[in-house]
Amino acid sequence: MDCTLQIFLDDRWVDCAQIELNGSRCQWNHPVMYAVEHTDAQLSLAESVDTDIRTAPTMPAFLYDLVPQGDGRRFLLGELKLPDGPDADFPLICAGAFNPVGRIRVAEAVDYFETHVARHPTARGLPGLTIDDVVVRSSEFKETMFLHGMLGTGTTGVQGAAPKYLLTRDRAGLLHGDAVLRDADATQHLIAKLPRGNSAADGKVLRNEAAYMRVAAALGIRTHADLPTLHGDVLLVPRFDRIASGGKVVRLHQESVASILGLSGFELRPSLFEVVAGIRKVATDPSTETLEFIKRDVLNLAMRNTDNHARNTAMQLVEGKVQLTPLFDFAPMYLDPQLIPRALRWYRPDTRVELTDWADVLAALPVSDHERGMLAQALSQFAVQIERLPDIMEAQGVDHDIIEFLTRSIDTQVGQLKALQPPETHHAASEPTYP
Repeated sequence: MDCTLQIFLDDRWVDCAQIELNGSRCQWNHPVMYAVEHTDAQLSLAESVDTDIRTAPTMPAFLYDLVPQGDGRRFLLGELKLPDGPDADFPLICAGAFNPVGRIRVAEAVDYFETHVARHPTARGLPGLTIDDVVVRSSEFKETMFLHGMLGTGTTGVQGAAPKYLLTRDRAGLLHGDAVLRDADATQHLIAKLPRGNSAADGKVLRNEAAYMRVAAALGIRTHADLPTLHGDVLLVPRFDRIASGGKVVRLHQESVASILGLSGFELRPSLFEVVAGIRKVATDPSTETLEFIKRDVLNLAMRNTDNHARNTAMQLVEGKVQLTPLFDFAPMYLDPQLIPRALRWYRPDTRVELTDWADVLAALPVSDHERGMLAQALSQFAVQIERLPDIMEAQGVDHDIIEFLTRSIDTQVGQLKALQPPETHHAASEPTYP
């Protein structure tokens, strides 16, 4: 089985790689002309553009960012009559990666989508939806979902357990399945996110996600200019991998840290030190992105967002600069009925012992003493903001019982951050030498 990858460059889709899966071996390469003409248009920030033929026992790590998950995966498994499991990942990409987040897609998946829509001639002409149609699951909404299935909404391109719909707003303000509306008619790209389940806790998590994002923005964390808004039990999240302007759509390169680290599959759990190393490897300004990532983890710990797996952190290429994307999937996940644990932790690289104090984490970071001092100073100043977190959460609409529950974790972070001081010069002799 093979497929052709395409990348969106200069307002058009360009063939950029050929992938071939044969039994337990995967082989891929760039076309010669692509490698000559587009040396700066990488499929992955961790891969160079060249004419080499790469062979490995698994798919390249960046392909896993395109694997359908959640409801989209279940829909396609039924359509393709496949049992679930790792062996289904590549066939699912070939059918479902027609409209993923970012700027890479699979040509065969586009053909599959077009065939799917052609079976329902009226699908292209469906009227747009209002947000109320989505919230109340109106008959128009149900008809759109029936005709388009998970394909027409683009849901197969979004990973995660919560039901999601990729939607595009037209010039009249109406919503359409993202893959159905032409770029020329698009004014905004959105994700409509529903609760993961039917319990009160599921609703509470989603309801507070919008407030959590407002808190992050108030604290100076990098967030999208347009924050999520809650409509009934639907969270409308403006996408930051698309820029619609003047009848054209720019698709930005976006890639998970799991991909940058070369992690194949979905179960691997790198140390947070490895995550930082991956970020620093590709970031234009490693020091700035390291501080941004650590601040986000301070908030994860203080506000008990436990769902911190390696695909919930991503890098983005914006105007020639590689940096962390705006924050996403930030919510009180400790409330989730599935009891989601904190997946990634600060395991010291040489001993694999977990570090839980920021002074120990900074001491173990393989950075210069100068940068370590800058990080310590910035984080000790961040303590002042974290100390005000209860008031900020209240002002931004976080539920009062959540604020009360977080008192202990907030106090822990404040105490650790206030205790940080730039390391003394005599610590240099014990500076870690591991990569």
